[in-house]
Amino acid sequence: MQDYANLFLATRHCNGVKLDSWPTPKEEAAGLRFLNCCKEQDYDAVIFEDPASHLLVGTTTAARYHIEILDLNHPTFVTERRDRTELARILNETPVRLPGQHVIDQVSDLIDYVKASILEMIPPIKSPPSSRRKAPSTGPSANLPSSHD
Repeated sequence: MQDYANLFLATRHCNGVKLDSWPTPKEEAAGLRFLNCCKEQDYDAVIFEDPASHLLVGTTTAARYHIEILDLNHPTFVTERRDRTELARILNETPVRLPGQHVIDQVSDLIDYVKASILEMIPPIKSPPSSRRKAPSTGPSANLPSSHD
């Protein structure tokens, strides 16, 4: 019988970089592991988005390992998070003054398109709590545990 306990929806990129990577017993003993989104809260609990850089920040050893191994700060994802934030800002903060009904209909269609596009993007992720915030880094081992975890 097959065990499907470790099958999760993933992007092609994340699945490709993970492949068959698993922490060694020594790494597991140090707290390195993949987060299980079916059993624990990950985003907005131990993984947050830095609002300035749009990089993900892990607040636990496991979260930093998860971010690093799955390459969740790949430029493609960072760009999408930045674009999502900018589109939402424009949509929510830009006043619209229109001269006539025809223009209003066109703008309404554009707004509907932008809203639909945002729904297809990475959902918003909360900023890290200021008391536990760690500066994000883009280096290859930036999200691995530090000595003060």
